[in-house]
Amino acid sequence: MTQAPDGAPPQGAAPQAASPEGPDAVEPHHGPAGPDRLGRRASASLVGVFVLIALGALSTMVGLPYVVLKPGPAQNTLGKLEGKDLYSISGAPTYPTTGALDFTTVRVQGGPGIRVTVWEVLRAALDPSQAVVKEDLYFPKGVTEKQVEEETTAEMVDSQQEAIAVALKETGHKVTQHVMVAQVAKDAPSAALLKAGDEITAVDGKRVTGTAVVRDGITAHKPGETVALTLLRDGRTVQVQARTRDSGGRTTVGVFLGVKFDFPVTVKFNLGDVGGPSAGTMFSLGLYDTLTPGALTGGMRIAGTGTMDFDTEQVGPIGGIQQKLYGARAAGARWFLAPASNCDEVVGHVPDGLRVVRIASFGEAKHAVEAIAAKKADGLPTCR
Repeated sequence: MTQAPDGAPPQGAAPQAASPEGPDAVEPHHGPAGPDRLGRRASASLVGVFVLIALGALSTMVGLPYVVLKPGPAQNTLGKLEGKDLYSISGAPTYPTTGALDFTTVRVQGGPGIRVTVWEVLRAALDPSQAVVKEDLYFPKGVTEKQVEEETTAEMVDSQQEAIAVALKETGHKVTQHVMVAQVAKDAPSAALLKAGDEITAVDGKRVTGTAVVRDGITAHKPGETVALTLLRDGRTVQVQARTRDSGGRTTVGVFLGVKFDFPVTVKFNLGDVGGPSAGTMFSLGLYDTLTPGALTGGMRIAGTGTMDFDTEQVGPIGGIQQKLYGARAAGARWFLAPASNCDEVVGHVPDGLRVVRIASFGEAKHAVEAIAAKKADGLPTCR
């Protein structure tokens, strides 16, 4: 019997008596379920389940143009990796030490050839130790996985060289630096005159003692003027008049600079597949500790990050510092040395139990470690 929308019987029909169980009771149904009741509901539920399964499967297959940053392992520069010392030194006295000077790392999920899924992005967004960033902020479009690996490996080698140079200079050893042309831009005004591998020995007649001399000599010119470069190429001295240009408000000649060092001491690293430039500060502290008597840390576990520049001994900014803070704490560190230029990313993201010290130079980093070792760290600067 059909019902009117308001539940009253249709016009002209006799009223139906209520069942003994009450007005909402349903009359017993005899025979197989009809398609208008249980069959349709079961079918709809089954379809819904299949849709959810399909969406779930699709979300694990469809890649998104993001990368997920996660805390990576922390490694003690004074310790061992897979049973071998992190580095070996020959040609200078070394001293036993204790404690830990950890360099911290970031695991990058995603990138060239590897897309993260919806679920991975959602999980990362809910985890304070992780971050989701656009892929092209970390990897330029068109770059391959092999190119990324080659670049990060080269950055790690440069980081090691800068750290060795700083540690040796701080311990009284003579270090000679050579400024090289690492790469020439295709559209450089004097691309035909310059070659990768050239050593720049003088700028406008002034002897080059570091990259700052080259940059200062070039920027002293107005865009369009020429600068006199003295180069050492294949053992021969070459004189070049390189035309300058404007690049973002600075005068340049369109080359990327690199450095090579002559060391009186041999240092060999054993780091596995770790890449990037951000371990420079902790490398330099670890080497300095090994080359000087006593334990710089006083037996404490101190973690940190930051690039290191030989010319200025300045600590430079790095990426993924929030993940490195969590990685340091997970490794047991209670102190963290953070580049001053990363402080805005540190505030509000320090895990419980970790104290951050702001550093801007090797001297400040060394002083911080000594103060922590002496239990006189209350006055050390932090990120605010």
